[in-house]
Amino acid sequence: MSAAVQAKAATRLLLSGNEAIARGVWEAGCKVAAAYPGTPSTEILENIAQYPDLYAEWSVNEKVSMEVAIGASMSGARSFCAMKHVGMNVASDAFMTLTLAGVVGGMVVAVADDVGLSSSQNEQDSRFWGRFAHVPILEPADSQEAYEMVKVAFDLSEEFNTPVILRLTTRICHVKAMVTVGERDDRAITGFKLDAKRWVLTPANAKFALPKQIAREESLRACAEKSPLNVIDPGSDRRVGFVTSGPAFMHVRDSFPDAPVLKLGFTYPLPIEAIKAFRAQVDVLVVVEETEPLIENELKAAGLYDIHGKDTLPRLGELTPNVLLPAIAKLLGQEPPPPSAYAKIDPFPRPPTMCPACPHMGVYYTLSRLRKRVQISGDIGCYTLGAGHPWNALDTTISMGASMGIALGMDKARSEETKDKAVVSVIGDSTFLHMGMQGLLDIVYNRGNVTTLLLDNRSTGMTGGQNHAGTGKDLHGEDAPRVDFAKLCEALGVKPERIKKVDPYKLPVLFKAIKDEIEVKEPSVIITDRPCVLSEFYDGFKPYAVVDNDCNGCSNCLNVGCPAITVSRTGVRQRPGMPDVELKFTTIDTAMCTGCHMCVDSCGPKAIVPLHSLKEAAQ
Repeated sequence: MSAAVQAKAATRLLLSGNEAIARGVWEAGCKVAAAYPGTPSTEILENIAQYPDLYAEWSVNEKVSMEVAIGASMSGARSFCAMKHVGMNVASDAFMTLTLAGVVGGMVVAVADDVGLSSSQNEQDSRFWGRFAHVPILEPADSQEAYEMVKVAFDLSEEFNTPVILRLTTRICHVKAMVTVGERDDRAITGFKLDAKRWVLTPANAKFALPKQIAREESLRACAEKSPLNVIDPGSDRRVGFVTSGPAFMHVRDSFPDAPVLKLGFTYPLPIEAIKAFRAQVDVLVVVEETEPLIENELKAAGLYDIHGKDTLPRLGELTPNVLLPAIAKLLGQEPPPPSAYAKIDPFPRPPTMCPACPHMGVYYTLSRLRKRVQISGDIGCYTLGAGHPWNALDTTISMGASMGIALGMDKARSEETKDKAVVSVIGDSTFLHMGMQGLLDIVYNRGNVTTLLLDNRSTGMTGGQNHAGTGKDLHGEDAPRVDFAKLCEALGVKPERIKKVDPYKLPVLFKAIKDEIEVKEPSVIITDRPCVLSEFYDGFKPYAVVDNDCNGCSNCLNVGCPAITVSRTGVRQRPGMPDVELKFTTIDTAMCTGCHMCVDSCGPKAIVPLHSLKEAAQ
């Protein structure tokens, strides 16, 4: 029995926001939940999957997860889907139409914004979706509120016939707190009712839904004005008051424990009249919102001009005490507190790198050797690290699946400088299934001269190693049909002779495969086939070690990029009449080494040998 089920009768649990949301989804009687992994939202579905009496899946992308939730809601079941902020861009096509049709079973969409860009390619404010789609937004400030608000969201969804967005941030998703929980409210599935005028969204039908959407938004606005989710904490020092929401409330309260605060939990539609009444209670009003000035602009549009917001606070990053305290002191004409009162403690910096024996290292080591001959379009995943040291073998990273289309654009827009360069796109297995297949089809259809490196490590590695349609396992770790990438690429139009499967640990073979394919003037695909070293599919090898007396300091092994290889000592080789050569003698941390063999192939003097043979020689 899972820990989540064992905890069913407990009343207080230590939960992260993601865990709390999962608990709330289960208790609310949700029957269907779907998501695609994306930090910081990933753990929501992983935890939902531990609960009984509901169906949960990893979908191939966020759009499909949204559609699964929509289908379940249409069928009269409470449904849920989760994604990070950029995932909502992918899912929005279906979502924007659903807001016209409405729901049957309550439907909640959790969207997790990565404020501060800890693991994302942009910083996006998902509160815009409430305005864009005319749907309500709830914003929890801690794990307890996350648990409670997801249950409120289901009720609100059914009361107003609308999907509801639960807007999260990284701090909510990953910070733990004590949560008082309850029991599951199991609800029957009422079934799908035929109603073509509602569910078949042709222009003729959709235009009749627009007035209903407008009327619903006005009803929601009245609901927000009196919602108990919007709470005034009166404080005792009225010199400055704050309107805020989500984790920004925690930062405000930590920074200004005596200030009046209007904490918004129901943030769209905005309760403008309640905010106007609060404004009259303080001398100066500051809107603290992460990240865009949505509340501030709407208040000014409603005639509340005497407020402060982004004239005082930044439009990027978290509004933590080290940001708030000096900014508000300056606004009030006060001396800022000493840095010791708010200074942010930075841990020892550690540059991101790949794991020892990561199969992606062999790919980028090889590409780095061909660097002057290729343009390399990258994608979203662990392999994005190929842009860094020591490989420097990635030129672009934009969004999930974009490597394919960008590579084709590079191919079709050649200059004098790039006319003879090969174009290579690099994409992971999960990302290829998520949004890359269409790009490869487009390359084939439009006769692009692109070589695609499809890095199959049987894992959604960047978000924690989740399963997908190419791993042969489902969300619950049970056996599932596994995509054959070679056959899939062939079905998309790539010639069979232009599809190669290569072991990325065999560097000479990989080098030859890439070198051969970039010289062919038609679409080709090289599939690297080694599991992620952190996955259940990885079979470890015996570690290697450096024979110190045989190492000549060439440091070729360092260029592989394995963190298990480090410099033990340095030296200089003098060359008469020529510049001296810096030597870096290396060693291998045998506790980290998994014996992948890539460094052996890079070593000219053959100074890297199996650890057991070194021990035997010593004996």
